Amino acid sequence: MTPVDRLSATNLLRIVIILPQRNQDAISNLVQDIYDPSSTNFHRYLTPAQFNERFAPANADYQTVIGFAKTHGLTVTRTVPGRTIVEVDAAVADIEKAMHVTLHLYQHPTEPRQFFAPDVEPSLDLEVPVLVVRGLNNYAIPHHISHIGNGGTPATAMGGSFPWGTSNSIYMASDIRHAYVPGTPLTGAGQVLGLMEFDGYTPADITAYEATNGLPNVHIQEVFVGWSGPNNPNNGDPEPGVDIDMAIAMAPGLSEVVFYYGNNNPHADSMLTEMADPTQGEPLPLQLSSSWGYPLDAITDTAFVRFAVQGQSFFGVSGDGGSYPMQAHYAQYVTAVGGTELAMSGLGASWSNETVWGNGQPPGTGEAHGSGGGIVTNVPIPAYQQPVNMTAVGGSPVWRNLPDVAMVSDNLMGFLTGTDGVQQIESFSGTSFSTPLWAGFTALVNEQAAALKQGPVGFLNPALYAIGLGPNYSSCFHDVTVGNNTWSNSPGAYFAAPGYDLCTGWGSPKGASLINLLARWSGAVWVDFNYTGSLQTGSFTNPYPTLAKGTNAVASGGTIFIKTAGSSPETMTISKPMTINAIGGAATIGHQ
Repeated sequence: MTPVDRLSATNLLRIVIILPQRNQDAISNLVQDIYDPSSTNFHRYLTPAQFNERFAPANADYQTVIGFAKTHGLTVTRTVPGRTIVEVDAAVADIEKAMHVTLHLYQHPTEPRQFFAPDVEPSLDLEVPVLVVRGLNNYAIPHHISHIGNGGTPATAMGGSFPWGTSNSIYMASDIRHAYVPGTPLTGAGQVLGLMEFDGYTPADITAYEATNGLPNVHIQEVFVGWSGPNNPNNGDPEPGVDIDMAIAMAPGLSEVVFYYGNNNPHADSMLTEMADPTQGEPLPLQLSSSWGYPLDAITDTAFVRFAVQGQSFFGVSGDGGSYPMQAHYAQYVTAVGGTELAMSGLGASWSNETVWGNGQPPGTGEAHGSGGGIVTNVPIPAYQQPVNMTAVGGSPVWRNLPDVAMVSDNLMGFLTGTDGVQQIESFSGTSFSTPLWAGFTALVNEQAAALKQGPVGFLNPALYAIGLGPNYSSCFHDVTVGNNTWSNSPGAYFAAPGYDLCTGWGSPKGASLINLLARWSGAVWVDFNYTGSLQTGSFTNPYPTLAKGTNAVASGGTIFIKTAGSSPETMTISKPMTINAIGGAATIGHQ
């Protein structure tokens, strides 16, 4: 591509220098163990401090990079406890000299704008390893894909309880809960949900949504990871505000929504780092959602792995372009969320049926909408997907398939204040909004798990796929078997099918059944004959003191680990298959 000009030498840029984590093989092995029900590390998550202690780059290396930046006239604006990123501000001339590049301007091939990029890959005169430098180009910028209903009337009347337009009704928060979590008292109490955004929202839109839907005012903490100003309300962008609405609609008892936002190309990595290791006083969110597409690099995947190691659930939008080979942010540790068209009985009273969300229009027409699905051809198929017969549904037995799950993504009620300052009720659609709904649903699961003295569920996919392939599938999921996400000349053709498909994954949640199963999703049962604590849950930290309690609690075909050497005079009858391992020394059971 031929440049059209040089980027002005006096322009100021923010650059992010990213260092690799230590012990990558150990991280890979640990995350596999944490989600292996037979492992002694199952669901034994690390705290951010523990993760940093084991895997952060060496402090000497970090200080060397900081010193390099200062020596070359780059102003260090942000460092992090995990020592993976150094943010710097500098003039283009200083950046070019420090990194041995020349920044040119180019005409974007598909958008009416120019972008800047270096002529060669950056080279830093450093002996310590640097993973990547972000911010040297703005070819790809974060974008959302939500839609506002046209003409004041949704395309179809599907049974929502809020009257809108001349003859249709759209979905309120109570409708969503009636469809997916009917009768549950769970509200997400005590849980913190984080949203990754690249634009601001109007607070009055959120309070209007809460008041209209009879919801409490959930506290929103804004965490800005950017460099040109705080939240920009009244910007006409529906995405951030409606993301907040959907999270609160599903989990109205959340203790807090943490609104992470930035406004520049490098800040996807910076936000992901902040979400994993908070530095601005916010609590660690256990459920995270992103409804944006954004540039990727080598650290993006490491952030998703870190979330899994720390017991955080990350949900990503599958996209609204329908059937196409996705190349978005979907390594194996992101739960990809597709969209459905929901029909309800009695104006929001109860779930009736669901079909694939889509209208068959190709991307770029201005009318495109359809649950994103496809094959990520640069990510090998994860272990949890390998037992699924992907070939039968047009998927790949070799590469990652999308989505994993789905939820309603059309005719959703919300408020939007435009650039003119006028607030209006609108109907919204997009997998952008089914994604925070799933994060809110997971807050209910984690609330239930906490009540059961269990830890958070963490990365959901291993459990979701095990349930999908097991005997409890029909009681835990609405299996969407009608519809498709194809469009004219689409490179893929994916159709709804029984079980898993590349339109809606396993489908949408069936309330208490899925909540209870996920909350109780556990690995091996632990027994310690020497344990005297009053809290006995069979976990590694709070084991049972007798084998009899362990055999009663373990699932059929499950595993019991006896932690320490010792003996127990008990006798029992075992009537289900199980494996019993003594890992701390010889263990004696029964009278000798």
